[in-house]
Amino acid sequence: MTDSLLVTHVTVGDRAGRALLVRDGAIAWLGDATDAPAADRRVAGEGALLTPAFVDAHVHATATGLALTGLDLHSSLSLSDAVAKVRAHAAAAPSGTLLGTGWDETGWPEGRGLTRHDVDAVVGDRPAYLARVDVHSATVSTALLERVPGIGGLPGFDPDGQLRLDAHHAARQAAYGAVDDGQRRAAQRATRDTAVALGIGSLHEMAGPEVSGADDLAGLLALAAAEPGPRVLGWWGELAERGGLDVVRELGLAGAGGDLFCDGALGSHTAALHRAYSDRPGTTGHLRFDTASLVDHVRACTRAGVQAGFHVIGDAAVDQVLAAVGAVVEELGAAAVRACRHRLEHLEMVGPDVVGRMRDWAMVASVQPAFDATWGGDAGMYAERLGVDRALATNPFAELADAGVALALGSDAPVTPLDPWGAVHAAVDHHAPASGLRPFDAFDAATHGGWHAARAEHPQGPLAVGAPADLALWATGETLSAVLAGRARPACRGLLVGGRPVHDLS
Repeated sequence: MTDSLLVTHVTVGDRAGRALLVRDGAIAWLGDATDAPAADRRVAGEGALLTPAFVDAHVHATATGLALTGLDLHSSLSLSDAVAKVRAHAAAAPSGTLLGTGWDETGWPEGRGLTRHDVDAVVGDRPAYLARVDVHSATVSTALLERVPGIGGLPGFDPDGQLRLDAHHAARQAAYGAVDDGQRRAAQRATRDTAVALGIGSLHEMAGPEVSGADDLAGLLALAAAEPGPRVLGWWGELAERGGLDVVRELGLAGAGGDLFCDGALGSHTAALHRAYSDRPGTTGHLRFDTASLVDHVRACTRAGVQAGFHVIGDAAVDQVLAAVGAVVEELGAAAVRACRHRLEHLEMVGPDVVGRMRDWAMVASVQPAFDATWGGDAGMYAERLGVDRALATNPFAELADAGVALALGSDAPVTPLDPWGAVHAAVDHHAPASGLRPFDAFDAATHGGWHAARAEHPQGPLAVGAPADLALWATGETLSAVLAGRARPACRGLLVGGRPVHDLS
């Protein structure tokens, strides 16, 4: 890295003719291009837009890379289409465990999802794991079932190979455990390369024993430290009573949580609800932990000054976690809890008093606007699972932001793709207009919000002198206001991470 780098004649926000100096990884000066100081290297911006780099606040790097390089079923329009894709992939890659993700039976003309009989017919005796789009259920082949002793006795097992709950977690561990180191690193590089091309300077990796394993996370962090690319900050989703804080300390992670699965997902009918699913009246989903264990976890994290995070989608799961946080507030005081900025991941259903408690306890809402774009409205998956009234009340971004709750935007990739401009625009163009964010608030949540969520923001913001030089240069002559108003998705012309060019600035 050169000692200093000057990017000149760029538009910053809505002001053209600006220049920015980077020295030793941080912003050293920002002002009019005519007053720019000397630098070791000079890059002519030619009027391009310069912004803070995006932060994707919820990612699963290995699974995303495996989807990018392997079998992606997101575009399947029917059961027969999905089966055809599995058949073609199996023929093209005839050995090893077959991994796929992204199928969604909602709207398929056959009216059902994949079964193991569908999969066996095209993969034979080969292990196969095909995650549903929400990654909280999957269909597996008979050969994979045979690799998991006792899976038939676990909650969520179905002899058709459609697995949820504990049976799904066991099958996923077996499937991803078969991925060798070479395939794993290639997948992680694919995710990081894709992020760079999209102007993403930081990834919040949400790992855990049921997601990717400590070795996977350690390898990803080592890769990020050794090779140019986006920053990777890690969270570990395991209760303190099960050793979760030990992993946080050993790996130097940003927090203890993230995908600490307190419930499941709406698409798989496993998110925990106060009122039954509209399309499955016999179930309200599942809470995975007792409240006492969550209280113990929040208490241990707060005493250690470690950020706790929780995967919560259904309103019952949200309320359970907030009850646990409230118990620790009473015990240790609000100031100790506020200092940790505990996170709620996804937060799709927000019941009474949730917003006020999150604001009062300085909690972060880590949300995915693409969920509403993909499943929201009065005719999408949310409406099918919850009914129209509850569906239109999901993902209330504006209510959270207007109350002063900090928002950080993410993708939950591979559940939805890495797409930061898409996330910003989706946060604005919410299916329920009153829930949409103002454009600049959405952009701030996709950039500065991620730094705040990681408790690492510069006091004066991401473009202040002294802030880390994580910057994206966009191939557009428009101002940021015009880009946001026009819902544009400019191409990333260059990316700096910690002042280091990781994507061409020429």
